[in-house]
Amino acid sequence: MKRVLVTGAAGFLGSHLSEYLIAEGHSVLGIDNLITGRTSNLARLANEPRFEFRLHNVCEPFEPGEIAMIFHMASPASPVDYMRWGVETMKTGSIGTNQVLETAHRHGATFLMASTSECYGDPLENPQRESYWGNVNPIGPRSVYDEAKRFSEALTMAYLRYLRVDTRIVRIFNTYGPRLRPNDGRVISNFVSQALLGEDITIYGSGQQTRSFCYVSDLIEGIVRLSRSGEHEPVNIGNPDEFTVLEAARLILDLTGSASKIIFQSAMVDDPQQRRPDIARAQKHLGWSPKISLRQGLVETIEHFRQVAAGGPNLPKNLDAPDPDFRT
Repeated sequence: MKRVLVTGAAGFLGSHLSEYLIAEGHSVLGIDNLITGRTSNLARLANEPRFEFRLHNVCEPFEPGEIAMIFHMASPASPVDYMRWGVETMKTGSIGTNQVLETAHRHGATFLMASTSECYGDPLENPQRESYWGNVNPIGPRSVYDEAKRFSEALTMAYLRYLRVDTRIVRIFNTYGPRLRPNDGRVISNFVSQALLGEDITIYGSGQQTRSFCYVSDLIEGIVRLSRSGEHEPVNIGNPDEFTVLEAARLILDLTGSASKIIFQSAMVDDPQQRRPDIARAQKHLGWSPKISLRQGLVETIEHFRQVAAGGPNLPKNLDAPDPDFRT
């Protein structure tokens, strides 16, 4: 059993990862500045003695105490968030990543960095293999996220090569599940929220652009397997089943029974036209493949959004007003 540090612990993925690690018997120190995270995501851990939460900006120095493993999950990750918090996103992927790598170096801890399929930009090959260098606009509106993650990857590899820090890099593809925030700019959360409210489902562009949706429990299992492997090169973790955005919208309409109409608006700048992971490396080195189909995962996700709409325990908190009463 280990003491583990999770940055971005109050976020969508960070909270699920923290729960997974606690269930395995580890102790977890979670840090988050709550720009996009919510303490309500950590409600199940509020009375867990092996979980400690610190309200902290990862870009600032900190001393976590003795730790064996770090999962660096901190960063705004949805288009709405990283375009709103552009400078903060770039600082998290540069200054923040450096702070956490220094912590790993100081403590001799294993370090795993959460990267993204956005490193491939609008890819010219499909599916995307880890060896593909990508097609990224380095100064476009999405660049604050894309380039922050690409820099984080380069810095992580530098700490591996020059300072012998034991590092991992996971390239995360589109992920969905309970605790996504309604209307956060992601395809699934936007469509489900609009369908449940009876609003028009908005597709930007033709709807023929593709995405590959991985259910959150599958993703977390893949991340944890990677952390225990000897794999230092980037590894894609995602579901290789590819859907057009229009297909995803129609499936959500079917599962919700909504009478919402699908409308089309102008395409987003630099919006990727293809997104599908080649997961051969994960299959070979981690023995990992996703198990949950899109239809199955959407049933769980839609139920979560119904609870949110009804004012249930996962009701989102004001992003600009972090909850100071959560146990620290």
